[in-house]
Formats: sequence, C-alpha cells, structure tokens
Amino acid sequence: MNTIKPIYISAFALLALVGCGASKQVSNTTNADLVAISAPLNIKKKAPIAENDLKRWSHLDIVTDTIPGMSVDKAYAELLKGKKGVPVIVGIVDSGVDIEHEDLKSVLWTNTKEIAGNGIDDDKNGYIDDIHGWNFLGDSTKENLEYERIIKDKTLVDDATYQEAKALNDKKVAEAAAGKTRSEQMLESITAGDAVLVKHLGKPVYTVEEVNAIVSQEPAIQKSKAAMQQMLSYGLPIADLKVAVQKQLDDQVALINGDNLKTDYRKVVGDNPNDITDTKYGNNNVMGPDKNEILHGTHVAGIVAQNRNNVLGGDGVANNVQILTVRAVPDGDEYDKDIALGIRYAVDNGAKVINGSFGKSFSPHKQWVYDAIKYAEKKDVLIVHAAGNDAKDIDYAENFPNDSEDKVKEFADNLITIGALNFEYGNKVVARFSNIGKINVDVFAPGVKIYATTPNNTYKYLQGTSMAAPNAAGVAALIRSYYPKLSAKQVKHILMDSGIAISTDVIVGGKASDTRSFSALSQSGKIVNAYNALLMAEKMSK
Repeated sequence: MNTIKPIYISAFALLALVGCGASKQVSNTTNADLVAISAPLNIKKKAPIAENDLKRWSHLDIVTDTIPGMSVDKAYAELLKGKKGVPVIVGIVDSGVDIEHEDLKSVLWTNTKEIAGNGIDDDKNGYIDDIHGWNFLGDSTKENLEYERIIKDKTLVDDATYQEAKALNDKKVAEAAAGKTRSEQMLESITAGDAVLVKHLGKPVYTVEEVNAIVSQEPAIQKSKAAMQQMLSYGLPIADLKVAVQKQLDDQVALINGDNLKTDYRKVVGDNPNDITDTKYGNNNVMGPDKNEILHGTHVAGIVAQNRNNVLGGDGVANNVQILTVRAVPDGDEYDKDIALGIRYAVDNGAKVINGSFGKSFSPHKQWVYDAIKYAEKKDVLIVHAAGNDAKDIDYAENFPNDSEDKVKEFADNLITIGALNFEYGNKVVARFSNIGKINVDVFAPGVKIYATTPNNTYKYLQGTSMAAPNAAGVAALIRSYYPKLSAKQVKHILMDSGIAISTDVIVGGKASDTRSFSALSQSGKIVNAYNALLMAEKMSK
C-alpha cells in the first residue's frame, strides 16, 4: 500500500490525498575546515514559515532556517559547487510515474538497448519495449488488501495468520460502520459551509486568512465561518478535501458491504500472483491506464529528482538522477511477487538506489521479497523503505517488507527504513502518524507537507513516510553520484551516522501524554542531513 498518511477524519491533521570505501571521484575542494551541523538544544523561530520556504522546507537548514530540513541547499552551495557527479539511476517502485510531466521528463531513465514500439525484446531481458521501466500491474489499478486476499484464500497462510487476518477485517468493518456517519456529516458540512462562504465572499476559492477576516452577525455565515476554519486547518484546498472525504466515505461503504471480498482485481493482469516463476505479464506503460492513479508514484519521483532551480514546482533533492519506473503498487496492497520481481528488474537495469514507499502488515510470500533484497545487496544496490504511517512501534508490529525475519537480526545490510519528520523543530518534530522502532527504524527524514510533482503538470503537498523515504533516497543518490565508489552498505550507514542527533524528548503518535527521547525512536536517533552526509562521504572516500 502507498504509505501516504491516509485521510481519516480524526484528531490527525488532514494533509495527504488518498491516505523509510573506496576512493573519491572528485575533490576540487577540501572539506578539512568544514564543521558538521548539529542540532541546537534551544531554537527560537524567526517567524512563521513562509509559503515559498514551506514548499521546499526539506532542503533548508536546521540552524540557519530554524526548520529541521536536510541542509540540501547548504550542501549544494558549499560542498558541491564546481563539482561534477556521475548519473545515478534511481528505481521508483510505486504506483507509476507521469513520464510526461514537465518537471520529470528530462530526468527519465531510458533503456537504450531497446527499440521503442517494435514489439521485440531487443535486449532480451524478458520485457518487451521497456523503454522507461516496466508495469507489473498491467491495466489494473485497484487491488485487495493483503488480509482480504488471505480471507479469500486461507491456503496462503497458516491458520493462526488466517484468524489474525479475519479479526482485522472484522475490526475494519466495525470502524467503517462507526465512521460512515461521521464522514457523511463532514461532507455535508464542507459542502454547505463552502456554498455559504463562496456566496458571501463572491469568489469560488478563498484562503483561511480571508475566512478569519469575515465579520458578520448572520448565524448562517458565523456557522459556516467556524466550520470552514476547521476544514481549512487540515491544510488542503476545499475542493481536494471534498474529494478526500468522498473517497473515505466510498471506502467505508465498500468495507461494510464486503465489496472487496467479492472482487478479483488481479484477473485483468492475467498471471498467477502465487507463482514466482510466472513472469510473462504486465506491459511497458509505466503510467498505467489512468493518470489519476499515479499521484503517489509521481510525487515520490519528484521529491527525488524534479528539476532543481527551474521556476517550476519544487526542487528535487538530487541532480544527476535518472528515474526508472517500476509500477507495482496499486490502490490496495502490493503483491509480494510484483515487489520481488520489481526490485530485481530495477537492479538488473542499473539502479543504484531503489525507493520503496509502500508497506503492509501481512506478507504470505515474504521470502520472495527477502531473496530480492539479498539479490540487490549482492549487486550493491541500496533500498530505501518507508517505515509506515500507523503510529506503531515496528519493533513489535508487523511491517513488510523488512530486512529481518525476527525483527532483531538483519539478513542484509542494504535496506534502510525511514521515519517521518514534521517541519516544526521542537517536541513536535516527529510526524504524528510515523511508525517508530529503536531496532527497525533506521533514521528520520522530512515527511510532513512535502511539495512535489503530481500528474498532468501539477504540484501538491502530500505527507507520509512515503515522502520521507524519497527525501532520504535523494540524499543517497547524491552520495552515489559524487562518491560512486562507496558501497550501498557504506551509503546506508553514512545516512544514519552522519545525521543530526536530537537529544530532547518529543511527542510520539500525536499524543501529548506520550513523550519519549528522540534517540529511542530509531536505531540512529538521528535525522538525515545531506551536508553532513557528504562531509562523511568525502572522508570515507579518501
């Protein structure tokens, strides 16, 4: 499942739509006198964050800008100026990418060994006309959640796992029934309140500041003002909020009616998802059949590599990047088979970094994915994986894929799991939805209100560990571009070891009553910092 924070009307803010040594290549400058960045114990904000800064806050500096970004701008200005890196292929295993987007089309990986449109597997890699990647989902967009697939076919797992899946489904149905009325009421409130304010203000779109400035004694306007102040506080335009709530309501109704359990979404793909040897499926349309369904993957790709400094949208973290698209994550849970084959495809086609902004709680064929992770390790490929958005401790809760069969001992050292940061430095720095884990989360990166590419030449804010992972993947790509002889293992540990340590207590799960030391929430106890990472890469490469 795409790990954008789901739109669920609760105490959580609604920001997401739909919902972790060798030798240097260049050394034109010496970093001997440069000092690594460390987190100030006390920080006084200069001012509320401006919109232009918010759009690229993950690139800003924790000391200079009073925002817990990754110091990307500082790294480019002080460490990379005048240096030339090598191209790095980054595999985006996700819902698909809008390869026609104005801010992405110049950074696409192109398979030069393949002749476009001739219907022949020219490079004999098993995939016909795979010019920009491969679509393992074919014409499918929606899919069951894994626990639903288990309920439909109990032979996939042992009885204990089946009972666990059934209990989860029962719980989800009960929650949907309880939430349906709330969603209906919220949708009604948005629609009614918006209509009143549109008429009052004389404009179809308005800001929270304009709503705050309304002065009226009319009860209907006062009521609508209060309602829309609350709605706008969620951080979404009203039109987008309506869409999100409607989707939530539709999903709740579908759960209550058991629609997903009655539907075989995989049929259109035409393969046997429980047979890893059945590989002749999918197609080369990496955007899939519907551009509206590739928002997630397009956003993830943009965070890594949208063009820098071009007046369009935001800036990608990494230059010198080629995006290789692997469409394998539907609206629903991804299949283990698609992920395993997708990782292998990206590896075999030259990816040095793979971003995986997806996850699930059940994995009937997890060994296939484990084997793919080990294969990537053997080929020196770093996999960056999102930690998940359930506000759970994944040292105990299941979160697949992972790099440990027992949640303690890693079987590979090329997978790094990323938690999500908020843009507020202080006790709210951990995103309220982010999973944590002293053993199984490695490091944190910006994941709240991240601005990046979305389909059809648009740009939006989304949030989730889905956004934190590509921020970290972008830094990894920077390292692999400017210090290409460093191994995937070395890059992983640079991201962890060079990060900025936060020694203060922070709020966990958005609960003010639950405060813990930040150092206890991940293995490193740090946040990714591009400046520090490049300094460390320079030292390690000598």
